[in-house]
Amino acid sequence: MKIENYISALLYRYQCVTVPGFGAFLTEIQSAQLNGSTNTFYPPKKLVSFNPHLKNNDGLLANHISLQENMPYEEAVRAIQHEVGTWIEKLQRRETLALKNIGEITVNSEFNWVFEPVTSVNYLSDSFGLTSVVSPSIKREVLKAQVEELEEKAPIIFTPERKKNYSFLKYAAVFALSLGVGGATYKSYYDQQIEKENILVKKNVQEKVQHEIQQATFFIESPLPPVTLNVKDTRTKVIKPYHIMAGAFRSESNAERIFNELKRLGYEPVRLEKNNFGLYPVLYGSFTSYADAQEKLREIHKHHNKEAWVLIKEL
Repeated sequence: MKIENYISALLYRYQCVTVPGFGAFLTEIQSAQLNGSTNTFYPPKKLVSFNPHLKNNDGLLANHISLQENMPYEEAVRAIQHEVGTWIEKLQRRETLALKNIGEITVNSEFNWVFEPVTSVNYLSDSFGLTSVVSPSIKREVLKAQVEELEEKAPIIFTPERKKNYSFLKYAAVFALSLGVGGATYKSYYDQQIEKENILVKKNVQEKVQHEIQQATFFIESPLPPVTLNVKDTRTKVIKPYHIMAGAFRSESNAERIFNELKRLGYEPVRLEKNNFGLYPVLYGSFTSYADAQEKLREIHKHHNKEAWVLIKEL
C-alpha cells in the first residue's frame, strides 16, 4: 500500500502527520515572498519538514486509511507497519526514499536521515490556484531615450534637459491662446443664439402635439386590447460553497457504496468527478453559509464520522 498518498492528503488539513514507527511530517506556513534578483513573486505556502523522533501512533493516519479503504483500524495499522519496514530497509541500504508529492529522504555520511521536500506542491489550501509571477524590471533609461525620440517629432517637452531649448515656444503659445480666446467668445455668442431659436421651435412643436393628443382622446370608442408580457425568470442559481467531505476514495466502487449508504441514512450526498489526485470525493451535502455547514458537521461528528471536514470551494 502506498501510504504516502494518504499522508499527502492529510497535509492539506493538518500541521502534523505522524507515521508510526518512522517519523512525523510537519508543515509551517510561509508568507508571500519576493525574489529581487529574478523579479519573481511567490504566493504563501506550507513548508514541509520531517522529524524522525516523533514516532508514536496518534491514530490520525491509521484512522484515515481505515475510512478511505473501508478496512478495520487494526488492519490499517498493520499496513502502515509493513510499508514502514520497507522504507527503513531501503534507507539502511543507503538508497534514496522518494515519497510522491512529499519529498526525498537520504542517508548522509554520518548515517543521519536528510529530508528534501518537494517544492512544486503547495499544501496551503488558502493559496489554491495561485502561482509564482515574474514581473520584468523597469528600464528607465530606455524609456527616456524613447521619449526624447518622440520629442524630435512633436513639439511637446517631456525631459527637463530639453526645456531650455524650446523657450521660443512660449511666445507662440501666447499668440495661439489669444486667437483661441477670441474665437471661443464668438462661438459662445453664436451657440446661444442658435439655442434660443431651437427652444422656440421645440415649444411650438410640443404645443401642436399636445393639441392633437387632446383631440384624439375623444375618438377612442373601445378599450385597448390587453397586452401579454413574457417575463423571463431572472432568479439566479443558489450558490453553496461550503461542503462537508465524507471522504475521497481511490476506488470508484467504494465511493459509490459510501454514497448509497449516506443516502440511505437520510443525508443528501453528492459525488464529484475524479480529482487531480486520482480520488473520487463524496460529500455529505452542500450549504449556503459556513454556520449551517458547521452545525451539520458537529452533528455528523457526534453520530456518524469524526473525520468529516468542511471544504470551502465553489463547485
